Amino acid sequence: MTITEIEKDFERDIALCATLPELQELRVKYLGKSGQLTVLLKSIKDLPPEERPTFGAKVNELRNNMERRFVARTDALKQDELARRLQEERVDISLTSCPERGALHPVTQIENEICDLLIALGFEVLSGPEIETDYYNFQALNIPDDHPARDMQDTFYITDSILLRTQTSAMQARVMEKRKPPLKIVCPGKVFRSDSDASHSPVFHQIEGLVVDKNITLCDLKGTLEYIAAHLFGEQTKVRFRPSFFPFTEPSVEVDLTCCNCGGKGCSLCKGTGWIEVLGAGMVNPYVLENCGIDSSKYNGYAFGIGMDRVAMIKYGIPDIRLFFENDKRFLKQFAK
Repeated sequence: MTITEIEKDFERDIALCATLPELQELRVKYLGKSGQLTVLLKSIKDLPPEERPTFGAKVNELRNNMERRFVARTDALKQDELARRLQEERVDISLTSCPERGALHPVTQIENEICDLLIALGFEVLSGPEIETDYYNFQALNIPDDHPARDMQDTFYITDSILLRTQTSAMQARVMEKRKPPLKIVCPGKVFRSDSDASHSPVFHQIEGLVVDKNITLCDLKGTLEYIAAHLFGEQTKVRFRPSFFPFTEPSVEVDLTCCNCGGKGCSLCKGTGWIEVLGAGMVNPYVLENCGIDSSKYNGYAFGIGMDRVAMIKYGIPDIRLFFENDKRFLKQFAK
């Protein structure tokens, strides 16, 4: 093709370009490594020596003209695109209705509330892996392979030694291995057990607290739990300990609170007893301390585990734990503050 023909085709093509990608394709067509103008420049060697300077000057003049046209056309297309977006994406600030605002999930609200209460008491909030080893989830917490407590927890195993954690206590064992007392930590997070009905879910949320120091007593534990209960359910809430068994605490207790629905008088929620079982707790078993390299003759401590889903169900009067996981906006928007 001649210089005149290329120039004519270029003027036609650039006038038809409507988008930046099309303009880029046009640049490649004319100025790319195999473009028409590049091919024309390569043909100079075939001309007689006396014609080469004039021909080369004309080709360079055409190239410079093309570059200027590309810059101008690019600016024009960018301005057109900006104008289009400003028109299509504009927001009418005079509209009286506002889009729905998001809110924290009720379980997250309970988690934040409990964490804030414990931080005020000097606890440090830590998190650990949800995929855990059998050692930290069971063995370090005084639950060996043949311990009957394993039968109480329907566990999701990945391999013989790797599992989805059944309790956030595993993080407590990790911390006790690496740090020396005094310790005052709380570990919130998801835990997993193979169980599902109106009051149990395969995925639920725990927050477990641990204190290790010298001369810790059950009174210290009860004082901490009374403080949490009073702020969650009201100053009138009372705390009751009942003897129980957990392999990682000795002695162990089940912790009941006076029913927040009837104030302890007896109702359908508390099944007429006036009390609701909320959590498990106890003094840290000396075997657990020794497993983690802490001298149980010098140090002791207490631990407690709170099911945040259960607390939310009690506080908000939710009858079915599965509502937390169904993402029904009609349910969730009730907890927007």
